[in-house]
Amino acid sequence: MSKFSELINQDTPVLVDFFAEWCGPCKMLAPILKQVKDSLGDGISIIKIDVDKNQALAAKYQVRGVPTMILFKDGKQVWRQSGVLQKDEIIKVIQTNG
Repeated sequence: MSKFSELINQDTPVLVDFFAEWCGPCKMLAPILKQVKDSLGDGISIIKIDVDKNQALAAKYQVRGVPTMILFKDGKQVWRQSGVLQKDEIIKVIQTNG
């Protein structure tokens, strides 16, 4: 988990997507997150965490359903949302909280 701490403790906002391979909505969210990254470029880091392979991390952040997105700024959680959001909504959240 220390590697995760390093990943979220950056100057740029870090959006973590907690997902599962078997999750339909997670598959819908993946191309949306790619569009967000394409739009914001170096202004955002996006990390995907498979909850089945990282159960301790999912438990630490109380991820009960997937997909769950958590936005971190300087290592602190500043926003979280479960479910699928559209590209513009995600970008607005990042710009507001990042």
